Amino acid sequence: MPYNPENPLSPTALALATDLHAVLGRLRRKLRKQAHLGDLNWTQKCVLRHLETDGPATVTVLARAEGMRPQSMGPHITALIKAGLVEGTPDPNDGRQTLLSLTPSCREWIQASRALREDWLYHVILDNFSQKEQQTLAEATRLLQRMVDVDR
Repeated sequence: MPYNPENPLSPTALALATDLHAVLGRLRRKLRKQAHLGDLNWTQKCVLRHLETDGPATVTVLARAEGMRPQSMGPHITALIKAGLVEGTPDPNDGRQTLLSLTPSCREWIQASRALREDWLYHVILDNFSQKEQQTLAEATRLLQRMVDVDR
């Protein structure tokens, strides 16, 4: 972290950043365990998230979103198709292209995985935190959302 004399380092902010990074990483790993995501690699998970969020896309669009060449994306797409998670249809605007989208069974699987994670969180919060602590978590969630919304 470079030193800026106009904005000196804050030991409190630095310690908080370190702790927050560690805790969020551990929470993410615990949530992943609840989701039963199988043997998907990081790129395949990103492809599924992209298709769920942004809808059908070509291999080129997906590769660009992941910062890779379309040729490198191909094996990931092939594996997702073989697993029955993604399907391709001809692009109505360009017959040379294939639009990839999530299969209905993949959508169900994603919803079930999300429900498992949310159920785990719900029970952890309900069983381990007082009403006052739950209010503190709600405020922390709003602060974390502000952090996510910062364009820096």
